Amino acid sequence: MKVTILGSGTSQGVPVIACECRVCQSNDPKDNRLRCSVLIEFEGDNYVIDSGPDFRQQMLKHNVKSLSGIIFTHEHKDHVAGLDDVRAFNYQSKKNMDLYCDANVEAKLRVEFGYAFGANTYPGVPKLNIIPITKTPFKLNNNFKVVPIEVMHFKLAVLGFRFGDFTYITDAKTITDEEKEKVVGTKILVINALRKEDHVSHFTLKEALAFIEEINPKKSYLTHISHLFGTQKEIEKLLPNNVFVAYDGLEIEFQD
Repeated sequence: MKVTILGSGTSQGVPVIACECRVCQSNDPKDNRLRCSVLIEFEGDNYVIDSGPDFRQQMLKHNVKSLSGIIFTHEHKDHVAGLDDVRAFNYQSKKNMDLYCDANVEAKLRVEFGYAFGANTYPGVPKLNIIPITKTPFKLNNNFKVVPIEVMHFKLAVLGFRFGDFTYITDAKTITDEEKEKVVGTKILVINALRKEDHVSHFTLKEALAFIEEINPKKSYLTHISHLFGTQKEIEKLLPNNVFVAYDGLEIEFQD
């Protein structure tokens, strides 16, 4: 199983448009962060978690030639806005794109991309196949089990996902004890950590590290990084030995 971090930034990405801060002006390529997404490769299939505004760029950058499906965490624009570009995969595979999402995401997609749904769609629109999911475990095309983990993004329920020994959670602020139990035993954890200062809907560094300590995975990676957090090198100095800062293009390979 191989996981590639396609994007590790916030809803605005890094650099932020028109910002003159030292992070946005950094020459370190690791400080350039597209909107959050990951590519998961196993048993010959590729799946992406979320199709944000940078989806097309991410697919081209990583030379993704086929895509079996997209798994959605929630309906915010920075996680769904690039969905139209699945058309390229429709043409390549001659199949509809499988979308794994809960009822809230489905409702939003049917509004935002209404032209792709219905009996009399215009030629060339995305071809989509919605597969409803809930907090109950589900299986992908190759019978691989995925465990959804509900977290709260302020007042919005968001889904993280566990694939065997790998867990991906973004846009979390609080997690119930019941949902935390689904994460226990994870060897590799990717978790959001927006910045050091408090935020209404995202883990801070302190909160993310406390969650990591409680779960105790072998390795953890911080994602959904804001330009207000600091540069890659600055954040790295704040972390314990088994916690790392994710960056765009990071590849994580392990035996599941």
